[in-house]
Amino acid sequence: MPTSRDLLAKLIAFNTVSRESNLALIEFIHDYLKGLGVACEWDYNAERSKANLFATIGPDDRGGVVLSGHTDVVPVAGQAWTVEPFQLTERDGKLYGRGSADMKGYIACVLATVPRFLDQPLRVPVHLAFSYDEEVGCLGVRSLLAELERRPHRPIACIIGEPTELKPVLGHKGKLAMRCQVQGAACHSAYAPQGVNAIEYAARLIGKLGEIGEQLARVELHDRRFDPPFSTVQTGVIQGGRALNIVPAECQFDFEVRALPDFDAQQVVELLAGYAESQLLPAMRARSAETGIAFQPLSAYPGLATDPHSEVAELLALISDSREFGTVAFGTEGGLFHQAGIPTVVCGPGSMEQGHKPDEFVSQEQLDGCDAMLGRLAQWLQRGV
Repeated sequence: MPTSRDLLAKLIAFNTVSRESNLALIEFIHDYLKGLGVACEWDYNAERSKANLFATIGPDDRGGVVLSGHTDVVPVAGQAWTVEPFQLTERDGKLYGRGSADMKGYIACVLATVPRFLDQPLRVPVHLAFSYDEEVGCLGVRSLLAELERRPHRPIACIIGEPTELKPVLGHKGKLAMRCQVQGAACHSAYAPQGVNAIEYAARLIGKLGEIGEQLARVELHDRRFDPPFSTVQTGVIQGGRALNIVPAECQFDFEVRALPDFDAQQVVELLAGYAESQLLPAMRARSAETGIAFQPLSAYPGLATDPHSEVAELLALISDSREFGTVAFGTEGGLFHQAGIPTVVCGPGSMEQGHKPDEFVSQEQLDGCDAMLGRLAQWLQRGV
C-alpha cells in the first residue's frame, strides 16, 4: 500500500487553489477508497464544480470520530518559489510543495492509515471528511455539517488536522470579515466643501475601528490562552477615488475581527454602525440626501474553545501522547464542527510557519509522527469506548 509520502506526492500534484475546482483530487481519493472497499459520499457545491467527500469505516449504528481536512490551498502567484509548487520535492528530510503543511500532509496520513482502520473490525466508526473552500471562509464544510445534523447518529468527536506540529490544540479565535461602503457626493475639488468626500468619511470610520480595537485590548478582557490574548480589529483593503481634482463619491474598505471564542464579533459592527448613524450620516446627508454608509458581511466562522476535561480532549491527549494543550492564532473549521454539536480538537503534522509561504514544506518526521498518532487512534477505535 502507498505510504503517506507517496500519497502526499499525489495530492500535491492537484492544483486545488481555492479559485480552481477540487474535483480531480476528490475523484482520486474516491478511487483510492473504493479500491479498499470503502464507500464514499459526494457533496457538491451549487455549480457542481467542487465537492466535499465523506466516508465511514466501521459500524453505522453509532457516532464515530471524524478526521477532517480541507482540500483547497492558497495561491502561489507572486511568490518566489525555488521548487515546483505542484510537484513534491524532497530535500534534507523536508517535503516541499503547496499544501504539504496546510493541509495535504494530514490528508495523506489519514488515507495511508485506512488499511489499518480496515485491518480489524472497529467498535467505534471513523469518518473521513474532506472539504472545499476552507481558505476563503470555511465555505464548503457547512453543507456537509448540515447533512450530518440530519443523521440519527451524530459523530462523538472531530479531529481537525491543521498543522500544529502534532501538538494538541483545543482553541482558536473566530473571524468576521466585513466590507464597508461609503457613498459620498462628487464635485470639482475646487469646490470641495460642496461635496461629500467618501474617502475622508471612510478614514473616520477606520479611525473609529482603531479606537474599538484599543478598547478590546484592555487587560481585563485578556485570555492568556491566546496570542495575542485579546480580540483584534484591523483594516486590510481600501479603495476609493478617481482623480485628484474630483471629490470622491465612493470609497470602500474591508476589515476583520479576530475574536476570542467568548466574544461576539458582531458587536464591533454594531458599534461602528452606531457611530456612522449618529456622528457621520447627519453631516453627510445635510449636503446630499443620496449619501450613505452600508455594511456587507464577507465571511465568518466561530472560534473554538474545547473543555480540557472533555472526552475529546482526553482522546487527543491519548493519541498525541501529550496533555500540553494549547491554542493557535489561525482559524479552522473546528468552530463550525463544535457549533454543530460535534466536540472538536485540532492536531496535525507540519507548522503554519511554513503554510501560505513560498517553498512550503512538511518534514518526513512530522508525517511519521502523524502516522503513529493515527495508528494509536485505530487501536482506540478497535477497543471501543
